[in-house]
Amino acid sequence: MNYAFEIDATFSEAYEQKLITHINTATNFNARKTVEKGYPDIEVSTVDGFKFYIELKVQQRTFMRVENIIPQSGLKPSETVALNLSDLVRYFEQEEKDKLQIFIFWVVLNRPCIIPLNQEQYYYRLVSELKPIYLKEKDNRRFRRKSGEGDIVNGEHKGVTVNYHFSLKELKIWQNRL
Repeated sequence: MNYAFEIDATFSEAYEQKLITHINTATNFNARKTVEKGYPDIEVSTVDGFKFYIELKVQQRTFMRVENIIPQSGLKPSETVALNLSDLVRYFEQEEKDKLQIFIFWVVLNRPCIIPLNQEQYYYRLVSELKPIYLKEKDNRRFRRKSGEGDIVNGEHKGVTVNYHFSLKELKIWQNRL
């Protein structure tokens, strides 16, 4: 299996920049790419110094076999989105320890059964709102895939192999269009 890590990363970075530009031009907030390692993708601040973070995940592939591979999840392919499990757990810790607000935004593409073709839809939740789902579902929604050729970049394993899954029904739709 080839997961094309670098292509996915470049594709996602374009959406990060699109969201940063939107925040900076359409709101009173100031957004920028986060420079601190281990923190979410985008840092957003206000004039009075309040700061929050956004982790942006672009979901362009549907987990078509979710019902077969993790049937205990109760998830359907069209509604399933993923997040790197280690990121999710780290964000739980950062929110609690550092008293941060962290939003996870999913850009959902290529789901013609729920989103018109060639369109995108943004979904989001605060990490603190995802935690009760995680605590209730525990490992029912965790999936480890095999490493593929594209996971290795310059001799380093960069691809995500352990994901945690949520349903779009558990998320909020962001009504703004970029």
